[in-house]
Amino acid sequence: MSAKKKTVWFEVAEGESIEECLQRLSAEGYRVAGRMEEPVFMEKDGEYVPIRQVIKFKGVLEE
Repeated sequence: MSAKKKTVWFEVAEGESIEECLQRLSAEGYRVAGRMEEPVFMEKDGEYVPIRQVIKFKGVLEE
């Protein structure tokens, strides 16, 4: 039996809904312990413009 990490960050994949990510997290035996959002920028005409938001959920292993 391989040991799972106690804490894992699950990123919402492009084309995946938040609900689907949470179901994936739960199916792997984790529960949500936090959420983080990071903007992704692209340089356009010398300025940085936000193009999308990366959402991650912190999963803690269910004992």
